[in-house]
Order: sequence, then structure tokens, then C-alpha cells
Amino acid sequence: MNSRSNYSSQTKSQGFITLDGNFLSRLIESDLKLKVAEVSAKIGRKPGLGVVLVGDNPASKAYVARKSKVAKRCGLESFDHFLSAEASHQEVLAAIEDFNNRKEVDGILLQLPLPEGLDEKSLISAIDPLKDADGLHPSNQGRILAGLPGPRPCTPLGALKLIDVAMAGICLSEFDGFAADIPEADLSGKSAIVIGRSVLVGKPLGLMLLERNATVTYAHSRTKDLPGVCSGADIVVAAVGVPNLVKPNWIKQGAIVIDVGINRIG
Repeated sequence: MNSRSNYSSQTKSQGFITLDGNFLSRLIESDLKLKVAEVSAKIGRKPGLGVVLVGDNPASKAYVARKSKVAKRCGLESFDHFLSAEASHQEVLAAIEDFNNRKEVDGILLQLPLPEGLDEKSLISAIDPLKDADGLHPSNQGRILAGLPGPRPCTPLGALKLIDVAMAGICLSEFDGFAADIPEADLSGKSAIVIGRSVLVGKPLGLMLLERNATVTYAHSRTKDLPGVCSGADIVVAAVGVPNLVKPNWIKQGAIVIDVGINRIG
């Protein structure tokens, strides 16, 4: 095991303990570098990630740039298809098919959301299920539902890992190991609220929590009495991209709260 730099991974504020997701991401990245090196040695080349970005959404562009940067740091090859917001369904489909057919591309990400007018479901379905890095293809979503092995969306995986950290009481700045060494929490008997029902985060996260034996409730924009729904939960995950949606007085003492939304404030 390698020792880590002494980042402050947890801070206390107003009676809360804040988990540092950035520090956890560094641990995960260290794990990935080792795994990628093993795969590269086995297949005789760097694994390749292909990303399809349509339009000029600032958040999506920043996210794709970060994905490419991290992929290269981990030893992956990164390939991109950047298309204008006016791209037709056929043009986006052609970009996906190109990555499906390229042997040097092992995983494909279609950056969401797509511009209006494009059929998101059919484009996701066009991705080779074996190259579906986000686990969004209907067959891979079905594997999540059935509890079968297959790709899992990365954001729900990250949320689960943060829950593991919180329940184990791990101070990451003192943790001398890898992300894979963090024990998987026993969620049996824990009540979990997932606010959001997207195919990218909300729906799969709820299923993955259920797979871990949590008692799961989905909430969304039409849920009545959201404060009351959240008040008894052991775990609350907000996956709707609305800043300050969950209020402190909704949360019981000792609960774990995770916001996976990306919000631009100011």
C-alpha cells in the first residue's frame, strides 16, 4: 500500500461533517492507473475511450475536457467526436458507429444532455453494449435491474463509495491504502431516499442501493411533502441539479447526505 499526501478529507461545520469527494477521486484515480497498466500489458496497447459531444453546453464541454484529461493521466487513449448543436440524428449516429467499429476504442461515452430534437434513447441504444462505459444501454440497464454483472454508471458508483467512507468512519487524509481497500458498507435496514429519476444517476443509483439491501424510496419533482420524506432517511442523495434543494432541517442526526448535481452559482 502507498501512503497518500495529507489532504484534509473531512471538515466540521455547523454540526456537520463534510466528506471530501476530491480526495476520494484521487484514490480512485490511483487504483485506475494500476488497473489500466495491467490491461495495457495484457492487450499490447493503451485502452481507448471515445467521447461524443454534441453542442456547446458549457458544463458538458468542461466535463468532457476533464474526462479526457483524467483518462490520459490514467494511461488511457482519449478519442473525441465534437459535433455542433445543429448536428442531425444521422451525424451523431455516425460518430457512435465509428467508435463502435474502431478496435482501439474500448469504451464509449455519449455526453448528456443532448440538444433538443435528438432522440436520446435511440442514440444510447446504438452504442455497442460491450463498449457502453456509462452503463446506459437498455441491455446494461436491464443487467442492473437483474443484479447481473455489467458496466455500472460512474456517478452512482462514486456516491456509493462516499457512503462506504462515511459509514466506515474513515478519515481519508489518514487512510493508507487504495479506494478498493475501503470496505463495502452493510446497508441492510438503512433507509435511502434518491431525489431524481434520470437513467444516468437516479434510477440506477436506487437499484444499486437496493442491491446493497437498503430500503429505497424514489422522490422527484412531483413528490408531495419532500421534507417529510427525507426526515426519517439514513441516506439522502440529491440527483436533480437544483442548488440548496435539501435543507438542513429536513435531515435527521447522523444521516448521510450526498449531492451529485452540478450547479453553477453566481
